[in-house]
Amino acid sequence: MSMIFFACVVRVRDGLPLSASTDFYHTQDFLECRRQLKTLGLRLAQYPGRGSAEGRDFSIHFSSSGDVACMAICSHQCPAAMAFCFLETLWWEFTASYDTTCIGLASRPYAFLEFDSIIQKIKWHFNYVSSSQMKSSLEKIQEELEFQPPVVLTVEDTDVANGMMNGHLPMHLERAPNFRMEPVTALGILSLILNIMCAALNLIRGVHLAEHSLQVAQEEIGNILAFLIPFVACIFQDPRRPVLVVGPNLKVHP
Repeated sequence: MSMIFFACVVRVRDGLPLSASTDFYHTQDFLECRRQLKTLGLRLAQYPGRGSAEGRDFSIHFSSSGDVACMAICSHQCPAAMAFCFLETLWWEFTASYDTTCIGLASRPYAFLEFDSIIQKIKWHFNYVSSSQMKSSLEKIQEELEFQPPVVLTVEDTDVANGMMNGHLPMHLERAPNFRMEPVTALGILSLILNIMCAALNLIRGVHLAEHSLQVAQEEIGNILAFLIPFVACIFQDPRRPVLVVGPNLKVHP
């Protein structure tokens, strides 16, 4: 029976997922646990070392050291020592495969997706190999947990933190004060009248300016027509009697 369902490797400083297992569980509880794991991954810098978050059907365990943290979703039947032993093994394998520079320069999620095959192998080993074969490793981790217990979180902690990171800070609602408008004074009425008069004057000036522009445009059109009409008449004149048109009222006969 599988006790470790999902595992991932994230960067501590910003929670960027570097690699993850490709297991697909479509139950609502598991998907909700994945969401909580993602939220918790953004806060790993606040919880150095080991920690656990208990859910209804699953538990989230994480172990961080340096720039890298490993996280896992396990069943409630999975002993804490086994979960942290799995995470420690996963951490050693990842840090041995990639140096600090590559991890720091990663700019996109799951930049080390090829590490998924190693995650699957380690996960299969812990799920299907008997505990007696890992006795020494489990005893070592158990002693460490007794000496320094992991941080224990709740689902409510991750949900509250998620709201704060998204800008949904708790607000204290208070009753707004009632304001009563005062009557307009004589000075206010005078100011209103002057503003209306200024607006009316500006409107009149705008109308006169528009009329003047139209008149100027009409005069310019008249001058253009006075030039074009003789020019057209010159083109269509009788060829048997050539006439040179000099102006609108002056003709020269050869």
